[in-house]
Amino acid sequence: MIRQALDELKQQTPLLDYLQTHDWRPARQLSRGRWMGLCPLHHEDNPSFLVDPDKNLFYCFGCGSGGDVIRFAELYHQVSFPQAVSLLRKWHGLAPLLHEVTRFYRMQLHRHAEAVAYLHQRGIQSPEVIEHMRIGYAPGGCLRGWLMQLGYPLTVLRQAGLVNATGYDTFSHRIVFPLEGNLYGRSIGGAASHRFLPANKGGLYDWQQVRHCPQIILAEGLFDFAVLWQAGFHNVTCSMGNHLNARQFRELCDFGGTVYLAFDSDVNQSGQQAAQRISACLASRGVTVRRIQLPNGHDPNSFFVQGIGDTQQFHRLLEEAHV
Repeated sequence: MIRQALDELKQQTPLLDYLQTHDWRPARQLSRGRWMGLCPLHHEDNPSFLVDPDKNLFYCFGCGSGGDVIRFAELYHQVSFPQAVSLLRKWHGLAPLLHEVTRFYRMQLHRHAEAVAYLHQRGIQSPEVIEHMRIGYAPGGCLRGWLMQLGYPLTVLRQAGLVNATGYDTFSHRIVFPLEGNLYGRSIGGAASHRFLPANKGGLYDWQQVRHCPQIILAEGLFDFAVLWQAGFHNVTCSMGNHLNARQFRELCDFGGTVYLAFDSDVNQSGQQAAQRISACLASRGVTVRRIQLPNGHDPNSFFVQGIGDTQQFHRLLEEAHV
């Protein structure tokens, strides 16, 4: 009975889909429909990670890891077998739903002038960064109806946190950023500024795109990420707050290059203190860390948006970053 249930889970969870949800990108296609790409389980410069979608199996010629989708979840998330099974069951149910939600919110963005105006106010004007981050907008009052038309029952929407107990959309008048297994909504009105769905915020943002860079810039927020990426710093990631969760810390510890901390230069010193704390913890694990000193009272977003500096001056801050 247990074996049958596990086999069904593996059949229902295509390995390639799961990998691509976690930002894995194949480098080239091989014979018999197989794919080769960089291994998401260790650092490498040459693709050695083989995926066979027909057999739903993977093997890395670099680190020797291999197996099915459950084994991959064990290794990638560094969890036990039962925990990996639980994660996959949750992903299997939530991933298609969040895909539809993301698609719906992205359609709404350019239909609402107030959302576009807010993005411009925060310095986000490039269509490329909006596309890269898949930014959307939650006007409120219409997501529930859309999803129920697609066949999702109200109970599922409530369990996912997309609809509240009274049946209204949880996200209303919010710029929405899709995350790994979650959504982040930033209010453009008077509601609480930050809101996630009731799930873990996951690893570092866009990590699979930057983990092989020789240097990375770690910012606090998604709007910081956006302006830095827009300015050409495509080696940027963010922690969505100044506290790292266990997975984010592990990702940085496994990173082989230099980490530049571009945390907020807060008046109350909270950003600076967090950067100092994280820097010390990473340095104790052998990670090379540099702290960027932003002007007092500014974060990367305001640095660019308020005209405090430009790309050249931020490059200078990187050069002047200290331990």
